[in-house]
Order: sequence, then C-alpha cells, then structure tokens
Amino acid sequence: MEYKPIGAAKRTRTVRRGLPESAYWKRFASPVLVKEHGMVTWMEFSPTQPHDLLVTAAMRVQLYGARTGQVRRTFGRFTATARSGSFRLDGRLIVAGDDANSVVVLDARSRTVLRSFRGHSDPVHVTRFLPDRAHVLSASDDRTVRVWDMASQAEVSRFDGHSDYVRSGCVVSAGVVATGAYDRTVRVWDVRAARSVATIAIEDPVEAVAALAGGGAVAVAGGPGVHVHDLVMGGRRVATLGNHEKTVTALCVDGARLLAGSLDHHVKIYDMQAMRLVHSTTYPAPVLSVALSPDATRLAVGMTSGVFSLRTRRTPPNASSESATRDLLPPPPLPAADLRIEQRRRKGLADYDRLLRKFHHARALDAVLANNRTGMTVVALLQELTHRGALVAALAGRDELSLDPIVRFLVKFIDHPRYTPVLVAVADALLDIYADLLLQSDRIAALFVRLRSKVRVELRVQQEMQMLLGSVDMLMAASRVAHAPAAAVASDDDGAAAAMPQ
Repeated sequence: MEYKPIGAAKRTRTVRRGLPESAYWKRFASPVLVKEHGMVTWMEFSPTQPHDLLVTAAMRVQLYGARTGQVRRTFGRFTATARSGSFRLDGRLIVAGDDANSVVVLDARSRTVLRSFRGHSDPVHVTRFLPDRAHVLSASDDRTVRVWDMASQAEVSRFDGHSDYVRSGCVVSAGVVATGAYDRTVRVWDVRAARSVATIAIEDPVEAVAALAGGGAVAVAGGPGVHVHDLVMGGRRVATLGNHEKTVTALCVDGARLLAGSLDHHVKIYDMQAMRLVHSTTYPAPVLSVALSPDATRLAVGMTSGVFSLRTRRTPPNASSESATRDLLPPPPLPAADLRIEQRRRKGLADYDRLLRKFHHARALDAVLANNRTGMTVVALLQELTHRGALVAALAGRDELSLDPIVRFLVKFIDHPRYTPVLVAVADALLDIYADLLLQSDRIAALFVRLRSKVRVELRVQQEMQMLLGSVDMLMAASRVAHAPAAAVASDDDGAAAAMPQ
C-alpha cells in the first residue's frame, strides 16, 4: 500500500481566476484621452499601414496619426453634423454622410471632394464602400437604403423596406449588405438582385449591426442586448449576449471576438465561438463608437462627452509583431514525430513523513517540531500518532532537551480553538508519563506551570462566557413573558369586537 503523506486540513477559500484572454486585453493600457468638438459618433482605422484613425465628430472628420496620436488631416467641408466617416479597402478614399442629406467621397491625402451624391431627403447616418470599390452604400432617416455608382455619380439601387430611421449598416459579403432601423428590424439586401433576402425582427430599435467573421452571421445591438443571427438559416437567432445594463450603441468585430460598447460606460469583449464574455473595460462616459486596429495594437473608444480614448497594447519585449497579434489563437498541432510524453517529477516526502513511513514515531515528532513547522502541520502529525495508537510511545523516554519543544508547543497553542481537542489529549499523556519526574527539571516544571496558568485563564474566560449567555437567556425569557399578556389582551379585544351584534 502506498504511503499517504500527512495533510494538514486547510480552510476552503474562494479564488478568482481570470480568463487567459483577460490578461491579453489588459495589455491595452495607458489610455490617451483626446477632446473633440462634439460627440464621437463613429471611429474607424485605416485598413492599410500605418492604420491611422478616422474620427467623426460634430461637423468634421479628422485623421489621427497612428504613431503620434496627433491630427494629420481635417476634413471640414460639411455644412451640418458629419456621420459615419469610412475608408475604402485601399485606404485612399473616405466616404461620409451628414445631416444635410448628402454623401461625399473625399481623397484621404489631398482632402479633395471627389464625389457628392444627393437624393436622400433626411440626414444620412450610414455610409460604406462596397468591396468592389466602385459603389457606395448609404442609409438615411428617410427610411431608404441606396447604392451609388462612383463613376457615373448616379443612384443604381434603392431599397424601401424599412418603416423608421435607418441608423446602422454593414457589408456582409460581396453584393450583400445588412441595415438596421428603429423599426426594430434588420434587413439583408442582395445588391445585385436589388431585393431583400431576409428580415430579422428584434425586441428593441436597432443601434448597430456587424457582420461576423465568414459572413454567415450578424451581430445586432438593440436595447441592452447583443443578438447573434445565422443568415444561412434564414436569420434565425442563435444566441443573445445580455451583459450590459443600458443600450448597446457600438459593435466591432475582430476575428472570433466581438467588442460591444454601451451607454453603461462599458466596452465588453465576447468570444463568439464559445458565446461568452471574456473581458470588460470601464470608461468615464457613455460609449458611442468602438474601433480596433487591423493589427490589434490600438483600441479606440468614442464617448458622448466629446472625448475619445486611444489605448495601445503593450507587447512582450521578445515577441515578434506576428506572434503578438495572434497570441489569442491556439498553438498549431505538433508533427507526429515531435510528440512526446512529458514525465512529471514526483514530489518528494517531507522529513517527518519519511520517518513516519518507517514507523519512527518519536523521531518524526522531533522533526516536525525542529524545523519551525506551522501549528496545523504539528497537530496533523499528533492526530496521526493518536490514530495509530503510537502517541504514548512517541512521547515516552525523553530527556529534558527533547521534551522542551513539545511542552512549549502546548503552552503556545493550548487555547487555540481548532487545536485544543488534540493538545488536551497530548497534555494528559505527558502528565501521566512524567508526573513523578517534573521536580527533577526546573525548566520543564516552569513550562508546566505556565501551561497550568494558561489553562486556568482559558477556563475563567469560558466560565464568564457561560454566565453572559445565561444572562442573555434570562433577558430573552423575561421579554417573552412581558409580551405574552399584551398579546392575550389584544386577542380578547378582537374576540369581543367580533361577538358584538352588527
């Protein structure tokens, strides 16, 4: 039979373990706060290096340098509040809408207005370039969704399915877009066929729509929840992420991760494969927009206070840029030839366990007392000796030097509530063995006198506590007796009132 080491009983405690990804997102530290001229309604990073940040706020769209965090260019040729400044895939052109019902295409370098599309009758809140780079998508409060041709500057498609303001939209795949409106629906449009292919209904007005990786599903923000719908299954809802307390206003997709910003001042990150929350960050004001750079090194969050926060992720000093951006992914499997079984080292026994294993009980007790072990460990060994019936044998036959640490341990811990039952039995055994020999050693006799004094003090404390408990019981009994007549009188009055004729 294999020897089982002495195990000191430990108190259970709650241990909070952070998710591995939480440490990754905590690397986005040292936020830089930048004050804009109005609420930051939309933010987007350039898809090309060096991934500059495009910020839409008030009546302007501004481009911030990725390395310096300073304004590089300002696109201020708007006569009303600007909306939804967005890059083309090559990063050379920018499209934006405004509250003057227009859609403009700008050169990202020269700030020149290259195209201006007019046809909406209300403010335009959504503008995007389609993947073919030749068409522009726009959605407006006039309840329409339109597609514009860059070359001819003409409207090529118009969709009229919504019955309320259209405030969000995204490109799902080549030729397929999704728009969300305050009519509590998300409509999926086939741009090539110029028709609606799916309609998704939710419980609240739609504030944001984002296409998940692969284009087979969309995340929809409405009210305090984020709903995930499978487009392959006709828009069927597959999950609801309800970790926010107020309306979710912004969504951002990063591979298998979804970032959601809300009016409750939080940005929460979800693992879309496991459909669970992995991290949460608090901001000083309600969140309106969220953007993550393509290389996953910068996180931008825009707020209603007109301030946006820019965080930069710290990377390990020896990590390459590629490994730093992909450290969330699981490691690739090893080739079959490289697989090997790791040999775990067996934890060695403590010195007192080795002696106890060989039934050297007295030496085991000396070892556990000699190396400044914790009181719990010493008591655990004494319990083991008691269970083996070897306690008397381990205590007997000792001289003054070997008996001294045992009696000192008793003096120190005899009044410890968790150790008292075991140590009282040890003290009784010592008195039975050495009662006739105590006068031969002044040191041991003095220790036993201290032990007797400590036991007397503890007995006095216990007696006072018993007296206090008796007094409390008497007060409680007197209180119950005093309230009993009053209750009886009240019941008699109620009975008399019930007996009176009406």
